[in-house]
Amino acid sequence: MALNNYETVFILTPVLSDVQMKDTAQKFVQVLKDNGAKIINEELWGLRKLAYPIQNKNTGFYVLIEFQAEAPVINTLETEYRRDEKIMRFLTTALEKDAVEYNNKRRKGEFKKSTEKVEEKA
Repeated sequence: MALNNYETVFILTPVLSDVQMKDTAQKFVQVLKDNGAKIINEELWGLRKLAYPIQNKNTGFYVLIEFQAEAPVINTLETEYRRDEKIMRFLTTALEKDAVEYNNKRRKGEFKKSTEKVEEKA
């Protein structure tokens, strides 16, 4: 089976300490690795305000993981999300090749440079 590109974003409850948040994020990275996924990128976005309250909370820790895996791995990952009460929301999406290219450029910081040039001209 061919590996597909995916990214998953999940929101952890804000009552966690920094250590608990990082441990939980690492747990899901390990779930992916244990199921044969190749991790491309991990980003801890930190505590952010939610667009609307979830479970009576207005903030949450956002985590993004970009990875390559076979399709059945997604079911395993999302089952683990549902079992963990620290997860408030999650979304996993399959990435088209253009999205993979965009993410590579974003990681390299190519978009930041272009916005800085615009600010200099103004």
